[in-house]
Amino acid sequence: MQDAAAPLALPVPDLAAILPLLALSAAGLLALVADLFARGTTHEDELRGRPLLAFWIAVAGIVGTLLLIGRQATDLGRFGGRSFNGMFVVDGFGLFFDAIFLVGTLLVVLMTVEYARRERFHMGEYYFLLLMATAGMMLMAQSTNLVMIFLGLELLSIAVYVLAGFERGRQRSVEAALKYFLLGAFSTGFFLYGIALLYGATGSMDLAVIAERGGALRPGSPGGGLLLAGLVLLLVGFAFKVAVVPFHMWSPDVYEGAPTVVTAFMAAGVKAGGFAAFVRVFLGTFETHADLWGPLVALLAVATMLVGNLAAIAQSNLKRLLAYSSIAHAGYLLVALIAHNALGASSFLFYLLAYTFMTLGAFGVVIALGRRGEPSDRIEDLAGLGSRHPLLAAAMAVFMFSLAGIPPTAGFVGKFYIFSAAVDAGYAWLAVVMALASVISVYYYLKVTVAMYMWDAPATAGRPAPHGLLLAAVALAVLGVFQMGVYPGPLIDLASRSVGGIVGAGVTALP
Repeated sequence: MQDAAAPLALPVPDLAAILPLLALSAAGLLALVADLFARGTTHEDELRGRPLLAFWIAVAGIVGTLLLIGRQATDLGRFGGRSFNGMFVVDGFGLFFDAIFLVGTLLVVLMTVEYARRERFHMGEYYFLLLMATAGMMLMAQSTNLVMIFLGLELLSIAVYVLAGFERGRQRSVEAALKYFLLGAFSTGFFLYGIALLYGATGSMDLAVIAERGGALRPGSPGGGLLLAGLVLLLVGFAFKVAVVPFHMWSPDVYEGAPTVVTAFMAAGVKAGGFAAFVRVFLGTFETHADLWGPLVALLAVATMLVGNLAAIAQSNLKRLLAYSSIAHAGYLLVALIAHNALGASSFLFYLLAYTFMTLGAFGVVIALGRRGEPSDRIEDLAGLGSRHPLLAAAMAVFMFSLAGIPPTAGFVGKFYIFSAAVDAGYAWLAVVMALASVISVYYYLKVTVAMYMWDAPATAGRPAPHGLLLAAVALAVLGVFQMGVYPGPLIDLASRSVGGIVGAGVTALP
């Protein structure tokens, strides 16, 4: 029996491990109250496109968090490993994902200034929700406990539910938020029930313990049925979040109705956050059960690639086209996951970063074309853009070529690595389906390019005059697409070293 006089020993939290999360959360809270105390931030400042204090706080918070992540990545011997009773881990995989989240959020924040100038959208709570959603993604990527993953998922989801309906004066925005909330809450039930079944099968919610105890469980053995049912329900929860067919029906309507900057954030950030937890759970914890979940995920990948690309052909609205495009790209990422080898995991990370650049860049051009009360998000609105604004047209063409997988862009290199991973793992047939789906996608991506350079501009069309920060965001996206396409070596090597904690044992340092 413990001595009554002995002091109670409480575990000391390792705050250094979560310092990036704390910094980003602090920046979000500070942005929330900044407008209350800032002087000179008048309505005229918004109309003139002058970034307000909350904007600069958000930018500083994102850049500062990126620096902290870089510090952790260069000294994993000190910061790496599990903390908080094994529920949180600092490893190369999580840090790589964190960098993707933060780069994507930074681009969205830069794009927001133009959208705010046009739609009077500048509010401190917007930046707060954006940074809290990013913090939720980071928590999902670095959690090694199912409850912690669920907390990160809810932090992300609740913030995005509000962001989707942020333009309360627009019926489509409110409708998008309601649809996303109702379907999201429904999918959360599947996710929670899956967690409960896995706990019933293994007696733990820790991913390492689940992997150890569940490794020998098979259908027909005691607990094997519970484990399989839990895996299926977790798959449903993740599939909804990343918009995998047949759990994709919410995506086009929500993408079209949400504010364009929020749609951009959802298309890149939310998908990346869902995939981060997806990979850590299925590839890191249940790799020994790949023979059970692999065929099911392969069928979902085929359906997602084909449905996404075929449905995109009929779209005339750019936001809906990019929504179906993001569905198709979720299928490509599933192919890398199915390979469940080191090349597949590293190509997954590489392609997700490339997808972030090319998708956010495309949405940046869509934002630049909009006018007050006229979102200009139809393909016809791009007519004659090559003569009206050659730089924006060239940037959009680059993003379309990259999404289609045309060299020398990041999209081509990323798809090549995924093809290689699938073939090496014995899934040559899946690589063939992916190639056919990519060929289908060329049609609607080139349709956008044809509209810019071969269609006559309407008489009422003017020359877009986007804010300099939006142009900077688009330029950064173009640079990222070309850098990853022309010189992919350093990033693919970094991605390969980052998957050490997922594929195989141990944590791999990032020199």
